[in-house]
Amino acid sequence: MATRQSIEDCINRCESAILYANDQFTEAKKQEHYYDVEFSEAQQGLENAVQELEKLTDSSNPQQREQLHRIRLKVQQLQNKMILQNHDHPLYSTWH
Repeated sequence: MATRQSIEDCINRCESAILYANDQFTEAKKQEHYYDVEFSEAQQGLENAVQELEKLTDSSNPQQREQLHRIRLKVQQLQNKMILQNHDHPLYSTWH
């Protein structure tokens, strides 16, 4: 079973990933593709958070699962927004 501390640590890491990704999402909307590396790193951080949440969910009790589910929804919502932003401003143009 997951400990209370491991759940809190995971949620804190997820919230940090969300904050960083939100900053990069905001910058991407302003600057378009000037910060591609940071934007990609933020997306990778969110994906890592989802994977960590999945692993921890397997060993959590129902109350912990609910907490993890709520934070996972936040992470996935931001992932979706970033994917759409990335498609709005593709890195490479097909027009030459």
